[in-house]
Amino acid sequence: MKTKIAQIAVSLLLSTAAFAATAATAFKAEVKGSGEPVILIPGLASSGEVWQDTAARICVKHQCHILTLAGFAGVPAVPGEHLLPLAEQQLADYIAANKLVKPTVIGHSLGGFLGMKLASDFPDKVGRLVIIDSLPALGATRNPAATREQLQAVATQMREGMRGQDDAAFSAMQARSAASLVTSPEHAQRIANWGRQSDRATVTDAMYDIMSSDLREDVGRIKAPTLVLGTWVAYKAFAPKEAIEALFKSQYAKLPGVKVELSDTARHFVMYDEPEWMYARIDQFLQ
Repeated sequence: MKTKIAQIAVSLLLSTAAFAATAATAFKAEVKGSGEPVILIPGLASSGEVWQDTAARICVKHQCHILTLAGFAGVPAVPGEHLLPLAEQQLADYIAANKLVKPTVIGHSLGGFLGMKLASDFPDKVGRLVIIDSLPALGATRNPAATREQLQAVATQMREGMRGQDDAAFSAMQARSAASLVTSPEHAQRIANWGRQSDRATVTDAMYDIMSSDLREDVGRIKAPTLVLGTWVAYKAFAPKEAIEALFKSQYAKLPGVKVELSDTARHFVMYDEPEWMYARIDQFLQ
């Protein structure tokens, strides 16, 4: 009997050790509901709480895996690591370890970029992809012909400028940014608070990775049916809807069968500004 108990104890220790070895450090995941899996990824310096209302709707029929990335909104950062490459690999491992069969991945902003990268590098792991207000080459919006070297130079300058700010200036910049990204002052305050709870090195490195990347060719490897929901009204002083819609379509031109739609009223945080518009399109896409 003692031998049997010892064997069980050793087995439990080994299984715990294996779980600890494969546990994700690049994100925390909250799982809700049951059914076909959906992974929800928030944007830069945002909490998974941004998906609260979305999950309440989707998780009725699906098993939702709601992520908050390391270094964002109070989740401990991973020192010495660039978040996005680590998160991509660990997300692929998470899908395999949890036996998630062809999950739908829904990502907002940086989360959309991460979903896009995952679906292009691991095309057999993603069943459907929803990208909310994100582009394959954000740094090339003003100059579509920009080289990777040029994108990296601009991204480096931006990162060093953000890192050089004192805490008060950086916090004020986050508040101004949040106010421009959503209509409601209450939501803007929430977004700004998440930013203040985020690790600056993680945020600035993630911003660098997005601004220096060009996935316009890479998206051609994506096999998953893809829906892109964009916005334009916040930029109407600079360009009409037709120009911004053309920008989205040109950046996703190599992605077979992609569907692109732009909201006429929502700012960047579509889930706050126009939730019903977003829900209707996601519901139809998932069916």
